[in-house]
Amino acid sequence: MHGAVNKSQKEVLFMEKFEVVTIGKIRTDSEGARIELKKKYLSALKGLEGFSHLQILWWFSESDSPRERGRLEEASPYREGPEVMGIFATRSPNRPNPVALSCVEVLHVDCRKGVIHLAYMDALEGSPVLDIKPYTPSLDRVETPSVPDWCSDWPKSLEESGDFDWEKVFTCGK
Repeated sequence: MHGAVNKSQKEVLFMEKFEVVTIGKIRTDSEGARIELKKKYLSALKGLEGFSHLQILWWFSESDSPRERGRLEEASPYREGPEVMGIFATRSPNRPNPVALSCVEVLHVDCRKGVIHLAYMDALEGSPVLDIKPYTPSLDRVETPSVPDWCSDWPKSLEESGDFDWEKVFTCGK
């Protein structure tokens, strides 16, 4: 914001709590992965057809507890990562605000029913959806990002990730 800030703007800038509403749910079952929107948000899908990918903000509802929200460090989930990592250096669901961001491939948008069919979604069945934004390369793509050495051999794109052996990356089952 530029220029003077009035009292009501200051109050908004320094709010400690926010109200977030669920606009739909993630569904993952025999029909595949999809987002099912609440009926009142159907008109918000207008113009979404034609986007191949979306950015989905969703809630890690299974990790929403005072204990999990209080975690600031954890043992590295990555075999090659530092032994202990700050939570902001991981994609762990255990964080001060259990908000997740996933880039997903769209298979089909059914505006009438409020269903977005996806190729894949890394969320649990029933996870609340907070927002949907179209993926646009001009705003969302970084041509040459840098990453730490310990993860520099990971795939360079979402498309390459599907064939990558992720089991060799994570410490689970080590």
